Amino acid sequence: MQIGPRYKICKRLGSGVFEKCQTQKFETSKNRGDSGGRGRRQSNYGQQLEEKQRVRFSYGVREEQFKNYITAATSQNEMRPADALYAGLEKRLDNVVYRLGFGKTRQMSRQLVNHGHMCVNGKRVDIPSYTVKTGDTVHVREESKDKEPFRIAQEGKQGYEAYTPPAWLSVDREELSGTIQAKPNYDPTTEVFDLTTVIEFYGR
Repeated sequence: MQIGPRYKICKRLGSGVFEKCQTQKFETSKNRGDSGGRGRRQSNYGQQLEEKQRVRFSYGVREEQFKNYITAATSQNEMRPADALYAGLEKRLDNVVYRLGFGKTRQMSRQLVNHGHMCVNGKRVDIPSYTVKTGDTVHVREESKDKEPFRIAQEGKQGYEAYTPPAWLSVDREELSGTIQAKPNYDPTTEVFDLTTVIEFYGR
């Protein structure tokens, strides 16, 4: 998915969209460019549209793909639609690679998958949108372990030493592998996105 200039998108949609915007440098730049607020108060539709765009850009999903996730989330009866949407997005292979700490951003993780560096249960998978299941093992191909991004992650350098994956994943940094232990759990009190608002946008 071609995204465009990330700083410009972050200034429009907020700092939670991309990792590079979650810095003091971005906040300083944003505050310097502020001119006292957005002016007119946003409508409910505008707020929902903006939240939808924030989620879509963050996960790097095209509109057509995103609608498919919405349809799947709203057509099942096992959990709340917002929970199902979160699980669907989080279980994308590119996101799992990111959550395991093998890629510093979702964009980098998507490229690692696209370039054939990742395997699921021993089989190479190069589709970023591939959906993992509970019990699956995701690991770096043996032939790719000497690549710089993986060596940095393995050695715990450049911020990786302080990273802890979410509870639904277990990671073996030395082996550059991880296991999906459970279904991702959406907690609206800790997540930066309001997925209920996104569901409501498509239910209009």
